[in-house]
Amino acid sequence: MENTNISVLYQDCDFRYLWSKNVPSLWSTAPLAGTTDSDLFPESEAKRLTEAKHLVMETGDQARLEIKLREDDVFRWFDLWIDLDRGADGAVAGVVTTSVEITEQKRREQTLRALLREVSHRSKNLLAIIQSIATQTGRYSGTVGDFLERFRGRLQSLAASQDLVTSSNWRGADLHELIAGQVVRFCADPLRNVRLEGTNPYLNPNAALHVGLALHELAVNSVSYGALSQSDGVVVISATTATHDDRSVLELAWKEKSGGRPDLSGRRRFGSVALEKIVPASLNGTATMTSDEDGLTYRLAIPAENFELD
Repeated sequence: MENTNISVLYQDCDFRYLWSKNVPSLWSTAPLAGTTDSDLFPESEAKRLTEAKHLVMETGDQARLEIKLREDDVFRWFDLWIDLDRGADGAVAGVVTTSVEITEQKRREQTLRALLREVSHRSKNLLAIIQSIATQTGRYSGTVGDFLERFRGRLQSLAASQDLVTSSNWRGADLHELIAGQVVRFCADPLRNVRLEGTNPYLNPNAALHVGLALHELAVNSVSYGALSQSDGVVVISATTATHDDRSVLELAWKEKSGGRPDLSGRRRFGSVALEKIVPASLNGTATMTSDEDGLTYRLAIPAENFELD
């Protein structure tokens, strides 16, 4: 029993301890003989124990309760069973208390509850993003077929970013991972079509999802109307840090040259809303986008709370 977290204690009918086995040092380091619960536990817990033992004495039924004790600013939990003890003649002789420490179990339960709250919070955020994408896609789709095609593509983009976030234990994703998942798959020759410049920041989960959405919209537009529609087209994606209004920001830039005018279709209009409003607002940042016959340039300023640098 000495190597377990189980303790057994015996009290007489006046609730004075007669003997004990394997008592936690948190309860007492001295012999318990002659002591009561008031000598061992804080007043609130001692009162609960005494009331439970009185009830056991009155009814003869087993009682079970949980107590929580503080040790060096850390709580420890114990599960207690209280049973009536009778002599050979059937007369009540005392009460037996069996204690099992359940601290580790409690900590696992607390961790699990925290994780479930976090999953619930993130799921609600993800559903809000999906709702926004569905609303905006529907607004700029001429037919049901158009809506389904575009909405499906955006959901796949969101899922790809979410996979990166999940695989990192909800830490987020680095920019180059997002580019690989959102842009490279549209390239005929990734090494030739995409050029990366600057730093490779690590984005938090919210930033990873929204930057992933921005990259998807830029890539889809480019493969349809811009540089990625040409075998020798080049997109330059750069990330640099700067200071705006006394705060550190990440400047993410997408630059490409195209042979024709930018997309003016429904897809482009949604892209404009996502790139210039939805994404920067979700990151508490700013964005600008310029386009002409020569190509398109998109700049996104991301505040420091959304990313880390190696």
